[in-house]
Amino acid sequence: MNRFSLCIMSLLALCPAGGFAQPSVKTGRAPSLQQRITIDEMFALADQNSKSLRPSTTGISEAHEAVNVAKNARLPDIDASLSFSYLGDGYISDRDFSNGMNAPIPSFGNNFALEVSQVIYAGGAISSGIEIAKLQECNAQLSLKASRNNIRFQLVGYYLDLFKQQNLLQVYEKNIEQTKQVLHDIQAKGNEGIVLKNDITRYELLLANLELARTQIQNTIAILNNNLTTMLGLPADVQLNPQMPTVEARLTAPPPIEHSPELKRLSLAAQINEHQNKIIKSERLPKLALFAGNHLDGPITFEIPPINKNFNYWYAGIGVNYKLSSLYETKKSVNRHKFTIQRTREQYDDAKEQTELAIKADYIRYLETYEQLNTQQKSVELANQNYAVVSNRYKNDMALLTDMLDASNAKLSAEVQLSNAQINIIFNYYRLLFISGTLSEP
Repeated sequence: MNRFSLCIMSLLALCPAGGFAQPSVKTGRAPSLQQRITIDEMFALADQNSKSLRPSTTGISEAHEAVNVAKNARLPDIDASLSFSYLGDGYISDRDFSNGMNAPIPSFGNNFALEVSQVIYAGGAISSGIEIAKLQECNAQLSLKASRNNIRFQLVGYYLDLFKQQNLLQVYEKNIEQTKQVLHDIQAKGNEGIVLKNDITRYELLLANLELARTQIQNTIAILNNNLTTMLGLPADVQLNPQMPTVEARLTAPPPIEHSPELKRLSLAAQINEHQNKIIKSERLPKLALFAGNHLDGPITFEIPPINKNFNYWYAGIGVNYKLSSLYETKKSVNRHKFTIQRTREQYDDAKEQTELAIKADYIRYLETYEQLNTQQKSVELANQNYAVVSNRYKNDMALLTDMLDASNAKLSAEVQLSNAQINIIFNYYRLLFISGTLSEP
């Protein structure tokens, strides 16, 4: 009995609160529709239905329009104005305000003006502004990849944990069935006075603990299933059945880091800072622009007496604008921005180093999972051999029922550990893809 109790308690320890993911939502509705799903199918559904990806997708459209807005700086500025006014009479007097007299002015006034200007040189500020907008558009695309990378890894965690919990539920179902059989046999012997009441109570408590653990597993499955269906945009009454995932080939080397969204984002930030530095330096340069205009005014009020006629005139030319204060202001801004560029480059170097270390460490853990798999395969082989021996002895009345249950539980436990070892390989494989940023790739 002691050995049987220890074996059951060890199985209880296999029931975690969450192996790869931490579920946080519990659904009170029991799923009814069964749906088999693979990891690739799950990724495709997430790309279509995930609400978490929609802001990043919209951000790309927003950044694309920002590029068009930045290009507007290359277009000419055209201003047109039209006004009508009522003019009051004027008043003329000497400088000491004596000898005043009214000066009639035509009451109806009109004004029409059309002015056009075109920047032909701005020290590279316009081109740098457009390049910054383009880089920000690339950054928005990286944001989408980073979001997809995070969501896919989160889904993989839920998926593998759901697969693990469903396997664990089968183990508990079998153990509950076996425990009920043992309890029935003991109760029958108790009626004959062969077994003590205390032994029956211990098995009843053991059964209650197993049933409680089964309920906890079922609740965990419901939570994980609800998380997955919500993120994938599926009906709440769908019960997902994960399939044992496989990888095409074993990784023979750590994945490269050039796909890392974080490193690409920092690289873009460095390029944006370079263009911003060009914009700051452009303040030291003169700005050249072509301009032209046409005005139609009436009446002509700068004559005395005013002339009640329209006066039309036009002009065209080239203008030069130079901000003299930039000679002493820009230098400080340029010096400050040099440190901004240096800081961005240092952040990139640090992120690159940390990413490389994380990938190398996880790759070692990934290789370790294959060793764990080999160990668990050997354990399953030994557990099967032990089960066959004990089963044969039990049939020949050379072993107790508890010995048979010990062997059966050891076999089930080894099979669960083997399944978990296989899942660990898949999890560490996808973790490497996640850290390197390649999980978001098609």
